[in-house]
Amino acid sequence: MANNGSHITEYRVLAKILLILMFCTFLTISVTSFHLGALTVTVALLIAGFKSFLVLSYFMHLKYESLLLRILVSMVFVLFIVIVLITFIDYSFR
Repeated sequence: MANNGSHITEYRVLAKILLILMFCTFLTISVTSFHLGALTVTVALLIAGFKSFLVLSYFMHLKYESLLLRILVSMVFVLFIVIVLITFIDYSFR
């Protein structure tokens, strides 16, 4: 499933992504100090989803893979979102 062409990501780009990931981690931690009620978990999950997108795209080189593999990974994210939504709906009606 790998492309035959070589791709080299510059260290500068990887360092920027690392800084963004660190900022998002501190943002996730700081979100818990605000009183958002049920939205606290939602915001934390959205930030975690963005962080996982960055890791998959740059550190796992998914952006250089074929369209089929990217679609399959996207479907996993959609399934994860559906499962989280079903869990929230179940939790809210208890």
